[in-house]
Amino acid sequence: MENFTHFMERISYGGLEEGKPVDLILSCVDNFEARMAINTACNELGQIWMESGVSENAVSGHIQLIIPGETACFACAPPLVVAANIDEKTLKREGVCAASLPTTMGVVAGILVQNVLKYLLKFGTVSHYLGYNAMQDFFPTMAMKANPQCSDPYCRIQQEEYKKREAERPKVEVVEEEEEAIVHEDNDWGIEVVSEVTDTELQAATGAVPDLPEGITVAYTIPAESSASGETVVETEQSLEELMAQMRKL
Repeated sequence: MENFTHFMERISYGGLEEGKPVDLILSCVDNFEARMAINTACNELGQIWMESGVSENAVSGHIQLIIPGETACFACAPPLVVAANIDEKTLKREGVCAASLPTTMGVVAGILVQNVLKYLLKFGTVSHYLGYNAMQDFFPTMAMKANPQCSDPYCRIQQEEYKKREAERPKVEVVEEEEEAIVHEDNDWGIEVVSEVTDTELQAATGAVPDLPEGITVAYTIPAESSASGETVVETEQSLEELMAQMRKL
């Protein structure tokens, strides 16, 4: 209990500014009890945190953003794991420690840090839950709301506080604005912004361009070889001196 009280004090007063709470907590522990302790402290203090973990078979993992009262806490639902589509019996044996793959842990750690940067620096889309299945290169993502019947009483209190904040928040009407075409009156240098790969270049590229999924495009194209009609070099009986004399007259 003494350690738990010290932990809560560090959350409340251990920020960069003296006497201020921390901005975010990262959970990188390896057992259920430690996660529940972090979850209880964050629910009581209303502290946002990110949970991460790697499965016992070491071929899947996940990260999860937990906002007390708004998203599901660690006690709202059973721990989420990513289905690995392999026989668990071949991996779990009595008296044998959980498998460990540094590569899987490195991938999950990288995903966690990337999500932290997006959250703290406020860019991109912050994932509420992102899983990783190394066996099939599968990355499931989703968002899960808090459970009104959560076993953690502080989670239920945070849910009520969140509802009050949402009710007091003024509703903003979204008005669609028409985008006006940007016209540059002065363009002495004739500078134009064009796409790196145009549709014409795609059609003229060598070979068929595959049907690409949304969000992926080709970085560059290889122009198709065109057979020139006629000879490119015209033979002449003039000497080199005569040709040079013609060049001087130009």
